[in-house]
Amino acid sequence: MIVDDSPYIVDGLVALLKRRGYQPVAAHGGDECLALLNTVKPDLILLDIMMEPMDGWETLERIKSNPEINTIPVLMFSAKKITPDEAQEHSMSIDDFISKPVNPAQFLESIERIFERRKDVAMEALLAKNAGLDPKIVEEYSSLRKNIEVDKNLLVVLRASRGMETPGKEVSEADRSAIIKLEEKIATGEIRLKEINDLFTSNI
Repeated sequence: MIVDDSPYIVDGLVALLKRRGYQPVAAHGGDECLALLNTVKPDLILLDIMMEPMDGWETLERIKSNPEINTIPVLMFSAKKITPDEAQEHSMSIDDFISKPVNPAQFLESIERIFERRKDVAMEALLAKNAGLDPKIVEEYSSLRKNIEVDKNLLVVLRASRGMETPGKEVSEADRSAIIKLEEKIATGEIRLKEINDLFTSNI
């Protein structure tokens, strides 16, 4: 499902995805998206941030608060620079983020990466459950796999948007602090993921 209040962008992405064999459903805003989700259950929601009257973050919150649809993966995309606060608040709820203007190759790669990751995680979780691992550990592993990948992508986007790779570019202390916290979160997650991987190896 493609959700954007720009008909031009929706039509372009629908055409692109159809050429790749997908069956896209168009929603021209957050309200229409939520209405369609009462009858349509897509494999992925492509959600723009800058929409009116309901923006992408509010739409995302409504999706994730509904137990009937909250497991559908969501790929956020926007011309708006995502802030460190937004990244911290929403990273657990999204499956990826890309910036507009959308590069078709990057866009398709991100979609395919989400599907591939979910497939891999589901298979690994099944093997772990069959091997007798604690279901809570299996759930933690699945969550970590997704969250670390999303956080790494957000980190790249944030560092680029704040000019941290540009020599001499001044970055506010608040932004720098938020980015450092994200780096620390990734490092902590990777340590825990390795611990769980070691459990997987010893049990499977």
